[in-house]
Amino acid sequence: MSILEIKNLNLFFHSDDKYYQALHNINMQLESGEMLAVVGESGCGKSVTAMSILRLLAPNAHITSGEILYNGQNLLKFSENEMLKIRGKEIALVPQDPMTSLNPLYTIGSQLLEVIETHQNLKGTEARNKAIDVLNLVKIPNAKERLNAYPHEFSGGMRQRVIIAMALACKSKIIIADEPTTALDVTVQAQIMELLKDIQNNTGTSFIFISHDFGLVYEAADRTCVMYAGHIVENASSFELFKNPKHPYTKALIKTLPDFNSTKLEPIEGQPPSIKDSFAGCPFEPRCSKRMEICKTAFPPCFTRTDSCVSCWLFKK
Repeated sequence: MSILEIKNLNLFFHSDDKYYQALHNINMQLESGEMLAVVGESGCGKSVTAMSILRLLAPNAHITSGEILYNGQNLLKFSENEMLKIRGKEIALVPQDPMTSLNPLYTIGSQLLEVIETHQNLKGTEARNKAIDVLNLVKIPNAKERLNAYPHEFSGGMRQRVIIAMALACKSKIIIADEPTTALDVTVQAQIMELLKDIQNNTGTSFIFISHDFGLVYEAADRTCVMYAGHIVENASSFELFKNPKHPYTKALIKTLPDFNSTKLEPIEGQPPSIKDSFAGCPFEPRCSKRMEICKTAFPPCFTRTDSCVSCWLFKK
């Protein structure tokens, strides 16, 4: 059953007295208890899609059409006061850089207690015990003592765990993890991903995992959406996507992964388009080795195949 569904979402940014389209007819489903990965190069629309769900967009961003359904209710019709009850409590965000998300002037405990008191309506000893419980859940040693520590006294990985603890303290049904392992070394990355999978398996929390790291996605995600230039170009189970990638862009991304049997990497030729670039057809066409004439003039619909959907004219019946 879908806990979250995005239908035909279109978003524009207003700049220099013009409107530039950043998201094109985005369709995405998140099932209850699932980890859905959203991958692609920088600037492809991953984070903008996530911020659209939470309605935390820049003032010059305008959603022109579409729906974002949470348990069947369209979040785009919610007032700001109604969204305040959704953010944190129902849908939480784990940002890329936890240091900028934690106030350096306050202890970890005071910031965690504020979240618990606001969303769980707990006070005093009950709230403090809840804070200790969630810090233990994210495997922070000496949780009781660390409540009195400041963010600068934690490593990057531990600060990320604190942010995850805040989401768990709210009993959020959905956690959006926006590149949660950025700037962490590979050992800590593995620990954070293991933690997210444990939370998913033990609590039934649904995750949207935004990443450009296909290695992490392969290990963790149940399904994967591949984005390019504001479009979803492939949507498949992670097993199917890595076993049999279909879209030329997906194949190119996977080929950029290091191969232990070879020292050669295969970069994708060219650069992704700017939001100010306009295309009549497929935006990947200039970089695609499989391009055809139709790719220059018409963007392909999503062609359904076994356990996947791919927007590429190669798969037209």
